[in-house]
Amino acid sequence: MKNVVTRFAPSPTGYIHIGNVRSAIYPYLVARQNNGKMILRIEDTDRGRYVEGATELIEDTLKWLGLDWDEGPLVGGPNEPYFQSERREIYLEWAKKLMDAGRAYADPTPEEKIDEYRHECNEKKVPFLYRNFRPENPPKWEPGMPIRFKTIPKSYDWHDEVMGDMHTGPEVLDDIILIKKDGYPTYNFAHIVDDAEMGVTHVMRGVEYLSSTPNYLALYEALELSRPLLISLPHILAPTGNKKLGKRDGAKSVTEYRDDGVLPEAMLNYLACLGWNDGTEQEIYTKDELVEKFSIERIQNSGARYDETKLLWMNGQWIRRIFDEQGARALYDRTVNFWPEEAASYPEEYRVKVLSIIYDRLKTMSDLKTMTGYFFTEPEIDVTAIVENKFLKKMSEAEIESLLKTAIQKLSDVKEWTEDKLQVALNELLEETGKKPAELFSLIRIAVSFAPFSPALNLTLVVLGREVSLARLNAVARSI
Repeated sequence: MKNVVTRFAPSPTGYIHIGNVRSAIYPYLVARQNNGKMILRIEDTDRGRYVEGATELIEDTLKWLGLDWDEGPLVGGPNEPYFQSERREIYLEWAKKLMDAGRAYADPTPEEKIDEYRHECNEKKVPFLYRNFRPENPPKWEPGMPIRFKTIPKSYDWHDEVMGDMHTGPEVLDDIILIKKDGYPTYNFAHIVDDAEMGVTHVMRGVEYLSSTPNYLALYEALELSRPLLISLPHILAPTGNKKLGKRDGAKSVTEYRDDGVLPEAMLNYLACLGWNDGTEQEIYTKDELVEKFSIERIQNSGARYDETKLLWMNGQWIRRIFDEQGARALYDRTVNFWPEEAASYPEEYRVKVLSIIYDRLKTMSDLKTMTGYFFTEPEIDVTAIVENKFLKKMSEAEIESLLKTAIQKLSDVKEWTEDKLQVALNELLEETGKKPAELFSLIRIAVSFAPFSPALNLTLVVLGREVSLARLNAVARSI
């Protein structure tokens, strides 16, 4: 298809969640893959749910993920405005065309009367369809009156690029509202008008809109519009797999994940693969690889289970990849807001050294606060942590003290405080003391860090430095 145009059309009703973002990623990939364009359109006609600042949050999240748009807020374009609240006159013109053609009408029926109709149907145990109660002689439209579509009940057949061939009977067609009494359009009408005016060729949205598609098809037909490609994206499911993912299931907003130290590359990678794969065993994709390999045909037609553990694993993979391919400094630039407060008083070069030996243990950048504290503050001596360690608890305190003093003497004799020289000294200590690595190294590691775990012992000692390392070892020896 030539001139591919996709769109992401979120509502500014609060935080942007995982499902929202995936609905932006797929249109982006399709547009870039086909040298087309993606439009960002803000569907802000539900004024009761509008949240101040939500649009800026949407824009910021997309920019963070590297999902640039070709038309829309901040960048403009030939189809301005891109806020539906600013396009009311456009929708009204299209609604008037339908009224002139006898396919829409002004509906002054009060809500109380509509509730009576609905109650009557419930009593009779039949579906409520407003078309069965439409006014026989609707008045001339005036501002403040809703405008309804006058549907012609019929069957529809269509093809969904993910769900396959679909069919529905006339029983689902109804006189849906096009323009509300407040003058704003409904989603059902506005998105069809906007897609037509903006030349959208691919409509990608959640599968929850599948049941409304027959009404959309009726509108396409009444407005004499060609149907775009319809692509329904299955739900992202809760970890239990039995319902749609919600905030109660532990899924955080994308902003929260970013604040917790999840990298944009990992978030993009994970969400793109949540319900899609290219048929291989590959799991780590760059944005360029996703653009190259993505295909609508391989979007699965069933829900994809959300797995935060997998996201964090993938984030760890990306942390290592950035370090290995771009270097310590590139990774350090991503860590600005994640160090312990005490780290601020240390030189940047020292923090880079700490990162260089700890990075391969990180799942998120926020782990830096809990995993590097002993590099910046003196740990509190806790003899219990030593004598109750699983590798040391069979030894008496006297044995532990003697072993520690032997280690201090050996390390004090190291002339060049380097990784290689320290490793040689540690290996010699093993031979001289007859201890297992788990015993000897655990003792030294705990004494210098009092942390649950640390990087390779020789690397930890190098970064801490000779003076600090020996001072901590001596302080512990005096405390036993």
